Amino acid sequence: MFNSIKDNQSALASGKSLMDILEHYLARIEELKELNAFLEVYESSARAAAIQIQEKINQGNAGKLAGVFIGIKDNLCYANHRVSAASAILDGFESLYTATAVQRLIDQDAIIIGRLNCDEFAMGSSNEKSAFGPVRNYLNPEYVPGGSSGGSAVAVAAGMCTASLGSDTGGSVRQPASWTGTYGFKPTYGRISRYGLIAYASSFDQIGTFTNNCQDAALLFQIMAGKDPMDATSSSREISPFRTSHNPIRFGVLEEYINHPGLDRSIKEAILKALQQLESLGHSVTYYSFPYMDYVVPVYYVLTTAEASSNLARFDGVHYGHRSANAEGVDETYIKSRNEGFGEEVKRRIITGTFVLSNEQYEAYYTKGQKVRRLLQDKTKEIFNQVDCIISPTTPSTAFKIGEVKDPIQMYLQDIFTVHANLTGNPAISIPLGLHANGLPFGVQLMTEEFRENELFYATQVVEQNIA
Repeated sequence: MFNSIKDNQSALASGKSLMDILEHYLARIEELKELNAFLEVYESSARAAAIQIQEKINQGNAGKLAGVFIGIKDNLCYANHRVSAASAILDGFESLYTATAVQRLIDQDAIIIGRLNCDEFAMGSSNEKSAFGPVRNYLNPEYVPGGSSGGSAVAVAAGMCTASLGSDTGGSVRQPASWTGTYGFKPTYGRISRYGLIAYASSFDQIGTFTNNCQDAALLFQIMAGKDPMDATSSSREISPFRTSHNPIRFGVLEEYINHPGLDRSIKEAILKALQQLESLGHSVTYYSFPYMDYVVPVYYVLTTAEASSNLARFDGVHYGHRSANAEGVDETYIKSRNEGFGEEVKRRIITGTFVLSNEQYEAYYTKGQKVRRLLQDKTKEIFNQVDCIISPTTPSTAFKIGEVKDPIQMYLQDIFTVHANLTGNPAISIPLGLHANGLPFGVQLMTEEFRENELFYATQVVEQNIA
């Protein structure tokens, strides 16, 4: 199979045509359509792009991503193509413009092959909350792939595209990467423009990547990152060249994470074994207390639901999107359109966020949540004054069966180790660590200081090359 950018470009160099590779992916998508990873395959536009880019390849002036086929999460805009955020309220909506991150990949001759299923408006941890049905884990279709970017994870794990884009608000790239055996990368907040990403929680959201190796994640990051005049929160900080020295890395471990009672024993043992291996190779491992762990998930849901209630106010059946056919008058149009268009989980979070932002509760919840977020950021920076990389579990367990987790709180706790990086804005990546006795994969999470993606990719290569 074509599992990496290098695989695809090597095939082109050996005589394969771009259309040959496209046909391979189209056949693979059709073969595995029951996984429900793709909501739509852009066969027509992909074929047209392949013809144009093949000419550039023949002339020797193709971009860095010639031969690469990218799937995009269904909350990323692509001009003249549909985007729905996996919600009935946007079913049939066609975008008028292309997200900056997607456009920068296209500019380097990547081909967008289709849009990928996800939890509705990126709100979920299992990809069971899509209006168009759940995504199934490629490794065992009875199990979830994780969420909210489950379709993006499965598409890469199953070889339906070279790489894919997701969005990560509280772990929505890293958590499904852990459960599908892929590499899930989230950059520093602001590194990649959010222009063209349908917002869930604007101060948390970041576009991330799913790949089958570290090198591909690094290349896609380099191409997509950078200041964008269309996104005021995008950073103008220079992207440092990737570290190539072989100096020892100072790894930090958060005691409350590695000793958490909800952490699967096999995952804990695998991480401890990896840490011992790294120490034996000359890297240092130091344990630190992180006393705020019990607050990360509650604070995350207080702040993100508040932002969601504001961001999703525009989806009302009046400006655009689903409009109830049974409504009479303005008030009824708003109420019925939103009630019919939004799913249960989205409604739950909008209502929670509206409560958090109400006059009576604003100080008690939203303001206090922002203060705790600052404490988390300060404590994390303090630790990074002493270490290069924090290493932790990505998820507390492996994937569960579809329909198995019904309690919303239990579902929210699937993100217990990933929300930290979103609250603090740090870059983080989940990389495959092993297979559980149940046959399902799990990952390990690495996190570095803000804007130190170069250190993160270096640490990733050290870990993947040296763990037994």
